[in-house]
Amino acid sequence: MLYQELKLELPGRKTEAKLITYLLDESEQIKISHKRPLVLICPGGGYRFVSDREAEAVAMTFLGMGFHAAVLRYSVAPAVFPQALLEAAWSMKLLKEHAKEWHIDQERIVIAGFSAGGHLAASLGVFWNREFLAKELQAESEMFRPAGMILSYPVITSGEHAHRDSFTALLGERYEELLEQVSLEKQVGEHTPQAFLWHTFTDDCVPVQNSLLFVEAMKKFEIPAELHIYPAGGHGLSLADKMTVDAGGYGIQKECQNWVSCVKVWLDRFF
Repeated sequence: MLYQELKLELPGRKTEAKLITYLLDESEQIKISHKRPLVLICPGGGYRFVSDREAEAVAMTFLGMGFHAAVLRYSVAPAVFPQALLEAAWSMKLLKEHAKEWHIDQERIVIAGFSAGGHLAASLGVFWNREFLAKELQAESEMFRPAGMILSYPVITSGEHAHRDSFTALLGERYEELLEQVSLEKQVGEHTPQAFLWHTFTDDCVPVQNSLLFVEAMKKFEIPAELHIYPAGGHGLSLADKMTVDAGGYGIQKECQNWVSCVKVWLDRFF
């Protein structure tokens, strides 16, 4: 496996963000004769930190499915919008630029996100073709386009069912000015890639309506989406098994563990 910690370098902006790659490499015994798809992972953390529970263990899970993986440790508060989005777009561009060298199928790079990281992943899904990204990052919009999105209990709406603290951290002093723009169900269009989403009905932190609103918006444009709603479970479950249980013992929810097998079926079907 080719493991790298790459410090991002954005044009004209300072950033401490890192892209960590987990690439299935060839050896004397294993020759890679084909390019593999990749999952770019954005952990959650309310735009205030980047969760370890939704990072490397998740990457290892996708590696086990035969995908390359990468984890973006993006900027959080006091950094504000669009800093993290620029970092996600730049990461996508970097992976595509090195696709041949790293045996990546650049047409099959999927972005995955958890909670606020789901907002970041979905932001790239709806904003990838916007002029402000191309202008600031000095690159063609197509370099930022994800082939699909995996959204785990994502923060989506800034309306009635918003997780307010995420938007406070994301927008800072521009909260009132940009709040409508970052309500992502209102930004879905024909350009938005297909998606797999899962949420719990009893999530009391980021309400399930966030996923429902996003899927409803996708349906208006007939964009394929798969949504799983589990009847029980709190927020921030990650893999929902002992691999990602937190220090206090939280995070195991047997009812939700099969989201991993469901997303594998979805990935195998399209990617």
